[in-house]
Amino acid sequence: MTAAISRPEAIALMNATGSDLLALMQRASALRDAHFGRTVTYSRKVFIPLTNLCRDKCAYCTFAVPPSSPRAKTLTPDEVLDIARRGAAAGCKEALFSLGEKPEEVHPLAREHLRALGYTSTHDYLRAMAELVLEETGLIPHINCGVMTAAEIADLRPVSGSMGLMLENISPRLLEPGEAHFGCVGKTPALRLATLAAAGELRVPFTTGILIGIGETVAERVDSLFAIAEIQAQYGHIQEVIIQNFRRKPDIRFREKAEPSALDMARTIAVARLILGSEMSIQAPPNLTPEAYGWYLLAGINDWGGVSPVTADHINPEAAWPQIDALAAVSRNAGFTLRERLTIYPKYLRPEFVSPRILAYAMSNEQWAREA
Repeated sequence: MTAAISRPEAIALMNATGSDLLALMQRASALRDAHFGRTVTYSRKVFIPLTNLCRDKCAYCTFAVPPSSPRAKTLTPDEVLDIARRGAAAGCKEALFSLGEKPEEVHPLAREHLRALGYTSTHDYLRAMAELVLEETGLIPHINCGVMTAAEIADLRPVSGSMGLMLENISPRLLEPGEAHFGCVGKTPALRLATLAAAGELRVPFTTGILIGIGETVAERVDSLFAIAEIQAQYGHIQEVIIQNFRRKPDIRFREKAEPSALDMARTIAVARLILGSEMSIQAPPNLTPEAYGWYLLAGINDWGGVSPVTADHINPEAAWPQIDALAAVSRNAGFTLRERLTIYPKYLRPEFVSPRILAYAMSNEQWAREA
């Protein structure tokens, strides 16, 4: 895939204002419409926060807690199933497993939790819970557990429809003291790029994206998008790219940092569309800009991501999901029709991308079988 713009042009457009910004958004929207038309999708999901212990200490994260916190928690199988069953009852199709990265490497409490559950690694417990949810509820797991080796990805593939890892940013500068990723081995850009590449080698439908407003420069933002485009050109397994905005919270190291504006998001979405092309699904979380997310449709997105009628966004617990009716109304007002999708996009519902077991679950629904 060849990007529609060069790196210098992309950097310049990240600062577009006025009529230049309007022209940028129109250009991105036209590119999106060429492939997706005027349909915007979402996945009806349930959020399963398997453990909130983590080896990393990101400056913007409120999900992970220290072992000393009374909120430190690893869900039991009964708790996992209770969440999944409530999701299934509410019509969800996706079980999003989100969790701290390899906490047992640094936290004795995480090892204690695992021992009590009969496991020695978070990976093994995650796999068992994904299989349990799949078997007991029919929800298709989407796994978001941090950096993974090729062996770990291969082990999870039979019990998940898709996996994800936010690239966030490829700049090693953000690992320096005072920056967003200081003290976070899992945020080393080379490790995250290696995970994306390993998933590509294994033909796993994958979600990635960038996080804006964490201290990155405009050039670093653009370079991160080009890095995603290069991996997609090589493997073709990235089914969606998220453009996510940093949100300030009272209990994080970055609690005083300014948040990106809706216009900054619109610029970044539009530039991402030009870099990633017409066929890439690009999404932005509607709950993180509740007063202005309709703008994102005008900037080139075609997907809202996962929206849950049951569980909170545990990564951003202060930001409630919009009701599906409200999401449909905002989409309609911008000239779009809202449609539900699976965690696996239709073009990836094929044997080379999805295990036979998962494919059988997906195809058991006539709607998804018809779209594949």
